[in-house]
Amino acid sequence: MDRVDRKTAEEHPPEQTAKHPDRLPDYAERVLEVAELIPPGRVMTYGDVAEWLGAGGPRQVGRVMALYGGAVPWWRVVRADGRLLPGHESRALAHYREEATPLRDAAHADATRLPRIDMRRARWDGGTGGDDAGGPLPHN
Repeated sequence: MDRVDRKTAEEHPPEQTAKHPDRLPDYAERVLEVAELIPPGRVMTYGDVAEWLGAGGPRQVGRVMALYGGAVPWWRVVRADGRLLPGHESRALAHYREEATPLRDAAHADATRLPRIDMRRARWDGGTGGDDAGGPLPHN
């Protein structure tokens, strides 16, 4: 999915956004910006993203990612249980392996048993430098 025009709601009020589907809603823009901040090899849950933004919830973030997430590192926004996104497991797994994202049960993975993300080691809290050092980034 191609990324749509990234104009902010201040530039284009909601009623104009509805008339121009090539523009992202403000919330969607903010979710995608957070997804782009997540360092390679790290993940945030849908709920983490909503909490970081101080708006919406896991379902709203999931909806944004499903509709608009194709042009951002979508594989870094994940389910809280670490399971791979249904229907996209092989693509996500390729990204996780390329980025050295910590996985559980990777040694025993096969076509019927997929690894899960090791959430304890892979979860990112928005800290600077990608290693959670230096405290959280300021909220938007």
